[in-house]
Amino acid sequence: MDGKKLEYKGEAALKEIERLTSEADIVQQNLLQEILGQNQRTEYLSRFSRGSAMDTCEFKNSVPVITYKAIQPYIRRIAHGEDSSLITGKPITEMLCSSGTSAGEPKMMPSIEEDIDRRTFLYNLIMPIMNRYLAGLDEGKAMYLCFVKAERSTPCGLPARTVLTSYYKSNHFKHRAADAYHDFTSPYAAILCDDGDQSMYCQLLSGLVHRCQVLRLGAVFASAFLRAVSFLERNWGRMCDHIAAGHLDPFITDPECRSSMSSMLPSPNPTLAAEIREICSCPTWKGILCRLWPRAKYIEAVVTGSMAQYIPALKYYSEGKLPLVCTMYASSECYFGVNLRPLCDPHDVVFTLLPNMGYFEFIPLGGNGTLVMDIDEDEEVSGRKLVDLVNVRVGCYYELVVTTFAGLYRYRIGDVLQVTGFHNRAPQFRFICRRNVVLSIDNDKTNEEDLHKSITAAKKLLEPHDALLVEYTSRVDPSSVPGHYVLYWEIKHHRRSPSSASSDDSAANKPSLDHRVLEECCIVVEEELDYVYRRCRSNDRSVGPLEIRVVSPGTFELLMDFFISQGGSINQYKTPRCIKSSAALELLDGKVEASFFSPRDPTWRP
Repeated sequence: MDGKKLEYKGEAALKEIERLTSEADIVQQNLLQEILGQNQRTEYLSRFSRGSAMDTCEFKNSVPVITYKAIQPYIRRIAHGEDSSLITGKPITEMLCSSGTSAGEPKMMPSIEEDIDRRTFLYNLIMPIMNRYLAGLDEGKAMYLCFVKAERSTPCGLPARTVLTSYYKSNHFKHRAADAYHDFTSPYAAILCDDGDQSMYCQLLSGLVHRCQVLRLGAVFASAFLRAVSFLERNWGRMCDHIAAGHLDPFITDPECRSSMSSMLPSPNPTLAAEIREICSCPTWKGILCRLWPRAKYIEAVVTGSMAQYIPALKYYSEGKLPLVCTMYASSECYFGVNLRPLCDPHDVVFTLLPNMGYFEFIPLGGNGTLVMDIDEDEEVSGRKLVDLVNVRVGCYYELVVTTFAGLYRYRIGDVLQVTGFHNRAPQFRFICRRNVVLSIDNDKTNEEDLHKSITAAKKLLEPHDALLVEYTSRVDPSSVPGHYVLYWEIKHHRRSPSSASSDDSAANKPSLDHRVLEECCIVVEEELDYVYRRCRSNDRSVGPLEIRVVSPGTFELLMDFFISQGGSINQYKTPRCIKSSAALELLDGKVEASFFSPRDPTWRP
């Protein structure tokens, strides 16, 4: 991708989207030929060629469909100093670390210098798309919370970092041209501070100082944004004190942060501090985001897949007045596409895959709206079964497979997508789930989407009791006979203590629900699970009654801290919907306050 592609902004960006999607088949064909031409002499591809330049036909007939397990030995060899030509024709400049919360352990993905151009190209499309729906976004600031993760190095000295840390530290982000659409409240030094608490404090304080100029709120994932709200609940009192006094909290020890923030607090501002204090001291925080940032037009965050769990909380804190905007679809391996209707209901988000980001193929998983998860992650998939980007069918489910310039060939991303339609010749997909997140004891196989749907139904029982399901995860407990599903729930009451949130108000948020409500939640979850699960429970007796374990307030923040300490990133963190880490399970079980079981079998008929 040449440098000119970075210039696409405004109407030029929208025209480029139309061109790419109208010529999706040609763009994909040319991209694959370019990847093969650039990487044909690599050790990996040479194994599958007949000695001459590999063409598209030979690629599809001979190169296998793989998971990380197949490419990991090559990545390890490069990380220990062998040449990049093992898998790619251009030098690998860094390894991008996945969060590890979806698949159980972080993966390292190879990246070459031109990859940052592709990611920047996609970022540059977001505001032109938003401008089609909302005017005046260049007349204020964005309180978009960005975080980096401390870097490490591979044995041979290659940087190993998250994809977002890579982007925020790049010249593309740091030295981007002045643009009114990208005027962030957060100083660059606060974004680059790898101490999560100091970075969070400074970025939220900056957002409060500029509260009347903020037009957009957000973070990469909804979970990170809600963590910021929780952080604000605990610390707004201190922040008001420092705004009133005109100086920074002593706990901010990062010198670059202190320097940049000191210029933001040049003098005492007791008036602003009093305004914020009055808003934050209300007994309920319903609609708090609209009161603190009265000009905000929307909240931007990923709210698809497992992040859909956070939609009710976001709507609560914004009183349903701020649209929840999910702009793009991306991963550590590759950036994929954009949402061309960003103001749609979050449950209706679809992404248009852009054919210049990577070469895309798809493993069929079902048709006519029926998802058949019959291909295990480790099961070999014939390359002949794969479907090209422009040949997918509306209503069908697929697992995404990608080939990149950086050395991933027919690599299974692990995401399950459903085709909802086309924009010109480019398909549009709804993200369904990660296919490797399942609960299973006997013949039952519960995927992430089914789990989310069942919990969505059950948590409605909490609403009449002024309570909110903050977060959840699950596990299979094989210690009982038969084994059973366990759900860990953190529940919060909407009513808050009117005292300053700088004190510990956890007691005010402890659930005090009647045990019958939680038992009914158990059975509603089971009733919403599929036919096979209900048969195993009610007829075969091979699965025991489902259990909900209610954990103390703040438990899932501790869980996030745990995974971040293991190499994850606030930006990329997604609460794992099925916990397998023994250390994480020990943490959760140590915070259980009450346990409830289904009082009866779910309904099942032969």
